[in-house]
Amino acid sequence: MVKILVVEDDKDLNRYAVISLRNNGYEAVSAYDGIEALEKTEENKFDLILTDIMMPRMDGFDLAESIRLTDKTTPIIFMTAKDDKSSKMLGYSVGIDDYVTKPFDMDVLIMKINAILRRAKIKNDKELEIGNLKMNTEERSATVNGEEISLTVREFDLLFKLLSYPKKTFTRSALMEEFWDYDSSATSRTVDVYMAKLREKTSECDGFEIVTVHGLGYKVVLK
Repeated sequence: MVKILVVEDDKDLNRYAVISLRNNGYEAVSAYDGIEALEKTEENKFDLILTDIMMPRMDGFDLAESIRLTDKTTPIIFMTAKDDKSSKMLGYSVGIDDYVTKPFDMDVLIMKINAILRRAKIKNDKELEIGNLKMNTEERSATVNGEEISLTVREFDLLFKLLSYPKKTFTRSALMEEFWDYDSSATSRTVDVYMAKLREKTSECDGFEIVTVHGLGYKVVLK
């Protein structure tokens, strides 16, 4: 069963979140401040952490930063009344995955949790299968209908990234920063060329298509 840690000093809200999560099939555990949360992460393995920002002893920013020192993958969602841009930017800079402002609709929060856990599972799995395409990150292989398709390392990584987050738009600049790093010769046109190659090489795939989001970048749409 998926295990979620709820970190919230408001006991009524904490209880409400825990009960709602349990009613949706999750195992939920409470903590009431950042210090208690860290202690529980040392004792247990959680699949997701849902935390407030403003709490006694240790706030959510310090909690997320402390967790990310040793755990780069467990999804973290902030649920907070702080709705200013600087708080959101700081949250994402310390490694959170999503940001929900209070008051929030619990059904919407559950949907976000489901989506983030699904993406995290795909990211952590060694294999990804969509339609007739299979990708194996350990072997760095990709097959369509059992026949291997030839992908460069960068093409493989680009495709796996897009397929891991279907419907999510990736800007050209974000893709350049992640996959070309400090290669000064790379431009937005370079990204377009790679996407054209990927479309050609995956033309026989029946489970998705790579879509251009005009003025922004690219995303994968599942069929």
